[in-house]
Amino acid sequence: MQQRVLVEMATFSSTHCPSYSYSSSIKGGQNQHFAFSSSFLRLSVPAKAKFFLQSQTSSYQSAVLMQDGAVATKVNPVEKETPLKKLKNELLSVTSSEEWDEKACFDINENESTVSITVVGASGDLAKKKIFPALFALYYEDCLPKHFTVYGYARSKMTDAELRNMVSKTLTCRIDKRENCGEKMDQFLKRCFYHSGQYDSEENFAQLDKKLKEHEGGRVSNRLFYLSIPPNIFIDAVKCASLSASSGNGWTRVIVEKPFGRDSESSAALTKALKQYLAEDQIFRIDHYLGKELVENLSVLRFSNLIFEPLWSRQYIRNVQLIFSEDFGTEGRGGYFDHYGIIRDIMQNHLLQILALFAMETPVSLDAEDIRNEKVKVLRSMRPLQLDDVVIGQYKSHTKGGISYPAYTDDNTVPKDSLTPTFAAAALFIDNARWDGVPFLMKAGKALHNKRAEIRVQFRHVPGNLYNRNFGTDLDRATNELVIRVQPDEAIYLKINNKVPGLGMRLDRSNLNLHYAARYSKEIPDAYERLLLDAIEGERRLFIRSDELDAAWALFTPVLKELEEKKIIPEYYPYGSRGPVGAHYLAARYNVRWGDLGVDQ
Repeated sequence: MQQRVLVEMATFSSTHCPSYSYSSSIKGGQNQHFAFSSSFLRLSVPAKAKFFLQSQTSSYQSAVLMQDGAVATKVNPVEKETPLKKLKNELLSVTSSEEWDEKACFDINENESTVSITVVGASGDLAKKKIFPALFALYYEDCLPKHFTVYGYARSKMTDAELRNMVSKTLTCRIDKRENCGEKMDQFLKRCFYHSGQYDSEENFAQLDKKLKEHEGGRVSNRLFYLSIPPNIFIDAVKCASLSASSGNGWTRVIVEKPFGRDSESSAALTKALKQYLAEDQIFRIDHYLGKELVENLSVLRFSNLIFEPLWSRQYIRNVQLIFSEDFGTEGRGGYFDHYGIIRDIMQNHLLQILALFAMETPVSLDAEDIRNEKVKVLRSMRPLQLDDVVIGQYKSHTKGGISYPAYTDDNTVPKDSLTPTFAAAALFIDNARWDGVPFLMKAGKALHNKRAEIRVQFRHVPGNLYNRNFGTDLDRATNELVIRVQPDEAIYLKINNKVPGLGMRLDRSNLNLHYAARYSKEIPDAYERLLLDAIEGERRLFIRSDELDAAWALFTPVLKELEEKKIIPEYYPYGSRGPVGAHYLAARYNVRWGDLGVDQ
């Protein structure tokens, strides 16, 4: 029985976008991987030449792109059939146009495929502030395919011109690359269109499908849907897009924004409903923090530098802190936020994903599944979170410098008796050989004294330190600390002990500092740029798999239910302060001092 081999390839025309790895799905359970740079994706074959690959049940063929652009083939012969004969008869058949329609094939030319990107919920803040600017940035950097179309879809009545006017107000060019900025914007906006429709209307999505086909012009159509809509209408939109607007001859992928449910049960129900219409490899659950430059650099820092990997264990690390703070309140998002709270909004996804990346074992490869397998192992090894290891808080009104700042419950969209936490701190533990006994402390909060997101790794004291007397009784001043500042003002620095120049023996704590703005002139891309490009390319490494999601919710759901059932009253803290005092007692219980309390030089 013959099986047809389908190869997905994206066509790029740029030399600026970095190299990426592409994976092609082959029916029959095999996977092929193509790694190439966008600068040389030109196959040296006649423009009208068309190739197809066929495999027998007892044989396997593979096509490999060589460095010079040629196509090399590897054939495992079947019995009584020579490789030369098989190569001649099957792999390099050039067919006529009449025979072509009967074979699974791909046309190797620049016009082979097109990508249609539909932003569902195009009139919302996320689309205007993040998604459309990220798409333009990718276009500006020549990282999008040659043939692409962007469609906005929402319930609001709007023309193409009105969408373009709305989008144009949020587009910016790279600080370090401003040439042809206006021209690039005009070219991008010409590819942006709008279709108004209901999220639960198959008829409206069928009309969208018709418009998409007009722009696709008979090419292989690949379609990406970005769901920038409230979670309660995810399923309706996915159902209609899947049944009425899926690609007929290419791939269809859907990006789903958090929150992915409120607990284990609702998350499982959402996943089950999504999988009625989509396969797991079509679902891209986005956590934009995984697209942050410093988060992506985390594995590079650890696995490509000999000095760090041997230290990455309980033997040398005393504690790990994951800190997220914002210097503003809910600011008009009170109604949404009150339904979820800071634990669901930040800790269960952003901080826990960073923790999993930090603590995972060395993966077999950089393949998405290998990395996600290791992250799942970490999450499943974590000790169930206890209520005693959690502190919650809520900001109250405060006057500072003659300015009055509102309390959380002053928001008109928030109930006056709301107990929803705007701050939380937790102590977590990983019960495996590498991290046994090491506290991983998380804290996240709104309306705090500054805005930051960072990972702080505090190392153990030096045994028998000869210079203890120079530090006095505060031995914590003598320990090394690695700080990875995710935002703002990205940096990686290591705190070391150093002798102050002079005749005496006076020690000082200094920083070995990699400050990104000072070291690199290139502007750091927004996280959404990287994640959108990965979704277009089918790279799933930075997206969350369903079993990852299950393991994350299993860790937090019991304590969330206990907080709500017992109606635990949060500790109130002034707007603009460092948060509840209880967070310091929690850290002290494990002999830890929060690293962000001092002043970093």
